[in-house]
Amino acid sequence: MAVRFDIITIFPGMFSSAMGESIVGRAVKSGLAEINCVDLRDFTEDRYRSIDDRPYGGGPGMVFKPEPVFDAVESVLSEVEPLADGRVRKIILTPQGRRLDQPLMRELAQEERIVMLCGHYEGFDERIIEGLDFEEVSIGDYVLSGGELPAMVLVDGIVRLLPGALGHPESSSRESFENGVLDYPQYTRPPEYRGLKVPDVLLSGNHAEIEQWRRQQSLERTRERRGDLLENKELQETGQEHDKT
Repeated sequence: MAVRFDIITIFPGMFSSAMGESIVGRAVKSGLAEINCVDLRDFTEDRYRSIDDRPYGGGPGMVFKPEPVFDAVESVLSEVEPLADGRVRKIILTPQGRRLDQPLMRELAQEERIVMLCGHYEGFDERIIEGLDFEEVSIGDYVLSGGELPAMVLVDGIVRLLPGALGHPESSSRESFENGVLDYPQYTRPPEYRGLKVPDVLLSGNHAEIEQWRRQQSLERTRERRGDLLENKELQETGQEHDKT
């Protein structure tokens, strides 16, 4: 299944290089993904191509106006044949949104159409979110200059989950966060470098012991670095057990 991304932005040039390389670039060339960048300023009507204005009630900064955004989104949705169920995920990248995590990435990887709106300044007129049924997504508890980099993060994270995007079909399922824990340490040749050795178990050829070692390392690393993940995992497993009773 191919997924189409429509990215509405005032800086479409930011995407040409980043989205044309590596896994995303290969996915686009092979037809697994389609990326359509739309310049929001093409939907303005004044000679200054204004997409923002001062907020009612005063305060610093500027706010995206509803008119060009509504026109841009409606234009994007009319460009291609609508899906049978009419479903399109519309996402605004904003610090106020739902925190992005791997389960959400996997959820979005099941979609065929995703429209992303990249913001700047002090945000959007609230009627954009209400009237166009956008969901807000945040890539973390910090603020960036705009939504372009978060949009790239979403595209990259979603595309690599598409069947056929990675060289090995199991690659994405064995990474950090996929099973609620961080990934285990990885090693390659040579077996010793500057006095640092590869753990003996990885050289043993005993696959059962290797898997056990990897599970232990994943748990230890998660406990040391992200104990909150283990707490969430234990709560989820406890809840599932209660559901079965």
